[in-house]
Amino acid sequence: MEKREQQEATLKSREMRELSLLYEVSQALGRSLNIREVVGPVLNALAEKMGMTRGTLTLLNRKSGEMYIEVAHGLSESQRKKGRYQIGEGVTGKVVKTGKPAIVPHISDEPLFLDRTGSRKDLHKTDISYLCVPIKLGREIIGALSADRLFDETVSLKEDVRLLSIIASMVAQAVRLRQQTQEERELLIQENLRLQTELKEKFQPANIIGKSKGMREVYQLIAQVSNSTANVLIRGESGTGKELIANAIHFNSQRASKPLVKVNCAALPETVLESELFGHEKGAFTGATSMRKGRFELSNGGTIFLDEVGDLPPMVQIRLLRVLQEREFERVGGTQTMKIDVRVIAATNRNLEELMTQGKFREDLYYRLNVFPIYVPPLRERKSDIMLLSDFFVERYALANNKMIQRICTHAIDMLMSYHWPGNVRELENCIERAVLLSNQGVIYGYHLPLTLQTPSYSGTIQYGTLQGELDRYERDLIIDALKTSQGNMAQAAIILGTTERIIGLRVQKYNIDFKRFRT
Repeated sequence: MEKREQQEATLKSREMRELSLLYEVSQALGRSLNIREVVGPVLNALAEKMGMTRGTLTLLNRKSGEMYIEVAHGLSESQRKKGRYQIGEGVTGKVVKTGKPAIVPHISDEPLFLDRTGSRKDLHKTDISYLCVPIKLGREIIGALSADRLFDETVSLKEDVRLLSIIASMVAQAVRLRQQTQEERELLIQENLRLQTELKEKFQPANIIGKSKGMREVYQLIAQVSNSTANVLIRGESGTGKELIANAIHFNSQRASKPLVKVNCAALPETVLESELFGHEKGAFTGATSMRKGRFELSNGGTIFLDEVGDLPPMVQIRLLRVLQEREFERVGGTQTMKIDVRVIAATNRNLEELMTQGKFREDLYYRLNVFPIYVPPLRERKSDIMLLSDFFVERYALANNKMIQRICTHAIDMLMSYHWPGNVRELENCIERAVLLSNQGVIYGYHLPLTLQTPSYSGTIQYGTLQGELDRYERDLIIDALKTSQGNMAQAAIILGTTERIIGLRVQKYNIDFKRFRT
């Protein structure tokens, strides 16, 4: 009789704890549908009132099929992050897959129990029971609620599962809201990345050719600085297209409708350069028969591009510094101070830092110009752009010279790609213009290119300048073109050239042609 009364008292105490716990859950749900604000206190209450040591809420990502621990009690942050499972993997994965609760009296006896978080590795696993129930919304399983407790023969694990199932049904709506929010966030992140990628690909100034990594970085810098008023210093070797970068910045800025005035600082002597930049008054020097506006004054409201700024004479550097600092100047021989609103874009192929150590370039002017530096990579560092530029120049000069150039042969492409291009894009343009003028067959061959590009390692024959040497080179070009057209099929190449496969095979061996590289 006494034992029965004790059992009834224990049962009543449990029911009171359960009612108190369910009341706390309902109160939390009434305050918020934020999953962390709801489930965190629930797991804490389970630990306090029901003796459950660890608890987790695991959510299912419907797109990836992966489950992850969203909220946990009794786990460190690093342990929580380790809790990731696939559907059907481990006890939790099986619960989500089948939709049925799981009771593991001793986790040491259950091979499916993975302990992915590593939170139980230092404990006696024979003393730990594990309970897991699915979280359902209608017929859809959207996650799982699990808890650990120390094994106790007097405790009904089925009753614990029943309680967990009730709580899981109560928080299901909050879980769904969190799940949808997480999925929407991931979609937004993916969409943002896609749009950023599209913008990077889309923003390419129309006057610049190139899709290499180095040039994409330049385009990104142009996009960032164009609508600002910051001074820009464009650096790079001669012939890389620094003036085109300046054009792109100006015509993509809010000053696009205003003048873009260009000055080559290395092309004029000091006396003339000062007058060119700042203008002069009538009678300021011999030959100054009238007042003349300088380039700064002409570019007022727009942009001035100072090319080869590293060659500025010291006295002109001082006057330029004042313009950059105060936005004012006087004409040569004048006393009236002129106020201007001009954006300065400078360019140089010289090492300004070395010039500063030598005392040839003012340090304060350097920092005024170098507000937003842009480095234009040389052509040898952007090999993937060589053919894009070559095709562009072929089209331009073929149109200008009324010629029909259909393509560049493989041999010539190899030569273009192997050359180191010390003169950069300007040198490539000159080479293509020359080749277009020399070609009379609608194709640019290797022998149309300058001698500097004619290397034995890429021509396959040593250039003796003899008739036989020229014939061999021409024959090799024809065979390579036929193999390229036939995608490396020597029989098809023989048909194209009107000969036999045996002869093609002998010629391929003679000229050391790797026909396999043309196969797709």
